[in-house]
Amino acid sequence: MGISYKRLWHLLIDREMKKRELLRLANISTATLAKLNRGENVNTDILVRICRALDCSLEDIMELLPENNGKPGKPPDNDTDKA
Repeated sequence: MGISYKRLWHLLIDREMKKRELLRLANISTATLAKLNRGENVNTDILVRICRALDCSLEDIMELLPENNGKPGKPPDNDTDKA
């Protein structure tokens, strides 16, 4: 499953908070922020720090995407063909 952090970016916009402020409040690095921007996996501890800094839950900052990452035209993987 893929991960989307769009909810995090919407939450920052709603709170009129800049990403730099999130870096400071959650004590995360710019490399971690880059991973979040690219929708890559980050350590659970980092997600918990973000949630604590923003006083929210994991569901407020991320969501799981279907196997095809929600991209139209790409069929989901079919594991039944593998032996």
